[in-house]
Amino acid sequence: MHLSRFAWLGLLLLAFVIDTLECAKILSIFPFKGPSQYICVQPYLKTLAARGHEVISVSAFPQKTPVKNFRDITVIIENADHDEAVSNVVKKMSQSKLTDLRCLNEYVVMGTLSALKNEDFQQLLHSNEHFDLIIIEVFFQDALYALGHHFKAPMIGISTFGTDVVIDQLVDNISPVAYVPAPSGANLDRMNFWQRLDNLYSYTMELMYNHLVMIPEQQQLYEKYFPNATLNLREARRNFALLLLNQHYSFSWPRPLVPNAIEVAGMHINNTRNKLPADMGAFIKASPKGAIYFSLGSNVKSVLLPKNVLVALMNAFAKLPVNVLWKFEKTDLPGKPKNVYINKWFPQSDILAHPNVKLFITHGGMHSMIEVVHHGKPIVGMPIFYDQYLNVAQAQAKGLGVMLNFRNFTSEDLCNAVLEVLNNPMYAKKAEEASARFHDRPMTPLDTAIYWTEYVLRHKGAPQMRVAARHLNFFQRHSLDTMAVLFGVPLLVVILMIFGTCKLLRSLLTNKGSVKVEKPKKS
Repeated sequence: MHLSRFAWLGLLLLAFVIDTLECAKILSIFPFKGPSQYICVQPYLKTLAARGHEVISVSAFPQKTPVKNFRDITVIIENADHDEAVSNVVKKMSQSKLTDLRCLNEYVVMGTLSALKNEDFQQLLHSNEHFDLIIIEVFFQDALYALGHHFKAPMIGISTFGTDVVIDQLVDNISPVAYVPAPSGANLDRMNFWQRLDNLYSYTMELMYNHLVMIPEQQQLYEKYFPNATLNLREARRNFALLLLNQHYSFSWPRPLVPNAIEVAGMHINNTRNKLPADMGAFIKASPKGAIYFSLGSNVKSVLLPKNVLVALMNAFAKLPVNVLWKFEKTDLPGKPKNVYINKWFPQSDILAHPNVKLFITHGGMHSMIEVVHHGKPIVGMPIFYDQYLNVAQAQAKGLGVMLNFRNFTSEDLCNAVLEVLNNPMYAKKAEEASARFHDRPMTPLDTAIYWTEYVLRHKGAPQMRVAARHLNFFQRHSLDTMAVLFGVPLLVVILMIFGTCKLLRSLLTNKGSVKVEKPKKS
């Protein structure tokens, strides 16, 4: 594998750092059932363990084989409960902004409770164990943000879908509403007046719902499961030393980031392509015009889709002159076309790395979009909920593919979209250009994440990276108090001057218009 001089410099720097840093004890919490969220951080946690740090991982995905310096605490979320929650999200999403936020909150509370109710995790909470660092997924499960204060250790948050106005608050980052799109919307960074108005509405709804509904619910969980806590939850959630963000400006857009908010998109991708299973590889090679890959991600299961949607998909695939790999969670699919290969799980990155795979039909999840850009493949996007609409809209705007409405597409729509992207070389060219920009960095994403993690350890929480806004209240942070003085006092002076002038004029006019009547003299 060819490495640039910057990559070699990064590797040498990391090699030097490992000799100067004592090994740390690290607690990692990723409580949600979605495999993609844990896939994003697993190589990062394993690398920390390989560098000598002791890692305790709280997740729904224990290691299948033992890993040195790595211990699992397994949270249990019943598959039926998780599938039902995701199905409800798919059905209800996009009905209204408020409905979207309610569905999100239900999912978040389920994930938070899966950790807090876990017996092994509770034993850990009430033990005398010491940790040097807490690594936690930041996905609105604020009750768990108390762990830093509980164990008296610095916290690193990892956002597996990038940042938004709520996550920004954890390190006092800013999201200028005029040009930073809300992830739950579909506006890009260059907006007209009405789009900026819509973006403001999305931001306002997200902030209000988070502070009026989600945080109070998390506060109740915090008080129940941390009864001896002395720190207010609103203070605990602003106690992060570092945020690692699964995003990169080369694919999304340039935006302000404080020093302790670091972009590490792609840190989960192995740059060495693994060999595919023989039958899978043969199926891909057997398609002279190239093969395509179709997946709705790890949360939305194709097997649970309505029958009319399955029929539309199969009819579209049957018309295509290429072979199709489809992530389908059963071993049989009645009516499956001959050019379709189904499997419960695919090594997605290795599939996209195959030179004969020409297109990805995707739901537009952040991990899938990052892998698409990493491997330089065009897409047909069929977003389902939350940030997926914006991810696909951004890809379409950059010329990397086209978007379809998942809720009302026909087989003809899908077939035409696939043929458009396959037959027009512009899409593949734009995808290759985006990939080149994505890879052009001084250090690999994983090396970057490891460097800044150990930086926090070396500098005892790295307080020098935190902006002073964390010590200010809402009015101070937004300069409302100073603006009140700056603009309020002059305004008061002007009002008093106007009032005084009016009173003076009235007095003058009254005196000028009056007639002096002399009293008659007494005889």
